[in-house]
Amino acid sequence: MKSNVALAGDCELWMLLHQTCDAIIKARENALRKQIGISRMQAAALFIVKSVNGPVTPAEISRWLFREPHTVSGLLNRMEKDGLVKKVKDLERKNLIRVAITEKGEEAYQQSGEVTVVPKILSCLSRKKKDNLRAYLETLRKRALEELRVEHELPFP
Repeated sequence: MKSNVALAGDCELWMLLHQTCDAIIKARENALRKQIGISRMQAAALFIVKSVNGPVTPAEISRWLFREPHTVSGLLNRMEKDGLVKKVKDLERKNLIRVAITEKGEEAYQQSGEVTVVPKILSCLSRKKKDNLRAYLETLRKRALEELRVEHELPFP
């Protein structure tokens, strides 16, 4: 069993990780809204639609984003209303919906890749520190996914 000191250290580390993640997310959210007019979740959904091989379903998007299906359904409805994606019925399975990116969505996807706030933030790290950080984060993500019993691969590193 861990001592109170070790648990306190883990809690402090968790808070540091959480605050860092939240700050970077907020910076990206602000930049995406200002430069493109989309949210980070819309950018993430566009990334997933572009990254998954073949047609993607709302259920798949919810798994990749670690969001509830009804939350992703609302997101996709707003994105469809904004002309970023279109939902189409699967020709083989009529009760299945596929998400396709529109021309406007493709443009937003391309522009989201040009938002430089995250590279600007990460630029304070050397290549070696970035490599170490990647290794640590991959180890933590793997363990967290095991804890969640997630067996599918994510469409990104």
